[in-house]
Amino acid sequence: MSRRKTLLIVYHSMTDGTRQMAEAARAGASADTGVEVRLLHAAQAGATDVLAAEGFIFATPENLAAISGQLKDFFDRSYYAVLDHVNGRPYACLICAGSDGHNAARQIERIATGWRLRPVAEPLIVCTHAQTPEAILATKSIRSEELQRCRSLGEAMAQGMELGVF
Repeated sequence: MSRRKTLLIVYHSMTDGTRQMAEAARAGASADTGVEVRLLHAAQAGATDVLAAEGFIFATPENLAAISGQLKDFFDRSYYAVLDHVNGRPYACLICAGSDGHNAARQIERIATGWRLRPVAEPLIVCTHAQTPEAILATKSIRSEELQRCRSLGEAMAQGMELGVF
């Protein structure tokens, strides 16, 4: 009997928004019992976790029009150890943004292209419209309809992996 495929969700969250999004994706993916789901904070994830997974969801806040430093650190620590070992594996990304999110999504896309990962969904960007220092630093509460989008992405990712679609 072959082992279940593993979906690795790596996230960083400073104000709780991205964590909520990542947990919603995990809940959706976990509904499919054919795929093991691992949710790891970027500080705890590394190359061994990447190599052990058949698919990925990367989740980050957008900080100063970029991915978070913690997620960048994860990629820096893992990049060369997994290069040419994860070619063709599927990935998606979740971005919690104050106003835009597209530059953070582009950064993840560039890194994933280097790893030769295959995107299986458009970046899911949730905009909180936080524009003042107080709003940016405040604990976020992501709306239920946005969390449902994250859950649906996780579910679709797990189903696609289990069925061998990607």
